[in-house]
Amino acid sequence: MAKYASNLLLLVALLCAFAAARINCLDQNGICKSLVETQGYTCEDHQVTTEDGYILGLQRIPSGKSSNNSTAQKLPVLLQHGLMGDAGSWLLNPPDQALAFILADKGFDVWLANARGTQASRGHKSLNNIDPAYWEWTWDQLAAYDLPAFFNYVNNQTGQKVHYVGHSLGTLSVLAALSQQKLSTTLRSAALLCPVAYLGQMSTLLGRISAQSYTAEGLYATGVREYPPPGEAAAQNLETFLCSQPGVDCSNFMAAVTGPNCCITPTSSILLFQHIPQSTSTKNMVHMSQMIRRGTITMFDYVLPAINMQRYNQLTPPVYNMASIPEDVPLFFGYGGRDELSDVNDVKALLNDLRDHDKDKLVEQYIEEYAHMDFIMAGNANQKVYDPLLTFFGQN
Repeated sequence: MAKYASNLLLLVALLCAFAAARINCLDQNGICKSLVETQGYTCEDHQVTTEDGYILGLQRIPSGKSSNNSTAQKLPVLLQHGLMGDAGSWLLNPPDQALAFILADKGFDVWLANARGTQASRGHKSLNNIDPAYWEWTWDQLAAYDLPAFFNYVNNQTGQKVHYVGHSLGTLSVLAALSQQKLSTTLRSAALLCPVAYLGQMSTLLGRISAQSYTAEGLYATGVREYPPPGEAAAQNLETFLCSQPGVDCSNFMAAVTGPNCCITPTSSILLFQHIPQSTSTKNMVHMSQMIRRGTITMFDYVLPAINMQRYNQLTPPVYNMASIPEDVPLFFGYGGRDELSDVNDVKALLNDLRDHDKDKLVEQYIEEYAHMDFIMAGNANQKVYDPLLTFFGQN
C-alpha cells in the first residue's frame, strides 16, 4: 500500500496543473452556447445512445458564416478529440485557425463528438456517473460502442458517408474499429492527427513515470474509478511530487506532457487549460499504461488468465491487428517530429503494419517542428495541416 500511496500522490501532482481550470473555469452553458454561437455560427445539440447504455453529447455546426443553411449537399465530417479533452478542443482558436470552423466555412456539415465521461457525455440509461460501474470501460468500448454510435447517427441524419478527423486517442479508437471491420458502411475517409496505436517508444517522461510506477493501477486498487479523481485538493503538491522527479522540467507543463509545441499562442494555451482535463476512466488509464509498458496494441488485460478467459475466451487479451484495416480505406496521417506522446518511431511502426495499404489511399504529412498539441492548436495549423487535409477530403 505504501507504493500505491506514493503513486497516488504523484498522480495528484500530475493533475494539479489542471485542477484550478477544471473546477473554476469550465463553462456550464455547454459547448454550443459558450464556444460556437459566440463566434456567430449556428449550433445544434444532439444526443446519441450507445448499445451499452451511455448517452453521449454531439454538437453540429451545419453551416459556415457565409454559406447557406441547407445541408442537403454537404458532406458530413465527424471530429473526435483526444484523451482528457472534449469537442471544445476543436473550437478554441479564432475561427480562421480552428478546424471545426474552417470546415464549416468550407461547406462541410460539421459534427463534434464527446467521448463518454466528458462533461457533455455523462448520461446513462440506468447508471449514475457517481456509480463506480459507470466508469468500468476503456478505449476498447470507445471503439466498440461510442464511435459506431456516432457514425451511425450522423449517417442516419445526413444520408451520407462520413469523413472523420481524430486526434490522439481519437485515432486509436478508429484504428481499432477499422481493424475489426467496423464502420465500413458509414466511413468515407479517416484523418489521423498524432496517430496513437503503439506507445512503447513514447518519450514523454511524465507519461513513462506514471506508467512504470503503476499509478493508475494504484488508484484503481483503492477504488478510484473516475480520472482525474473529482475534488482533488492538493495543488500545492505539484512541485514536491512531480517537478522534483529526476529529469522533469515543469517550467512549461504542456511541453513536459506533450513535447515542445512550436506554435501555440499564450491565449490559446489559456483557453485550452480552461477546458481540460475532461474526465476519463481510471481503467482507461490502466489500459494506456499497459500499452506504454509493453509496446503492444491489445484489448484490456485483466492480468489473471482466468479472468481473461472469462472475458475473451483466451488466456491473453486479443490483439488489434492494424494490418487487418481494409486496404482501400482512405487514410491521412499527420505527425510531428517533436511529439513526445505520438512518437515518430511508434508512428513508423504503425505505418509499417500498413505497408500493404493501397498507396493512393494513404497520405503522410510529417511536420518536423510540431508536437502533440500543435496539430489542433497551432496558429499556423490552418496552412500546415488543414489545407492538406482539405485537399485529402476533396479527393475522397
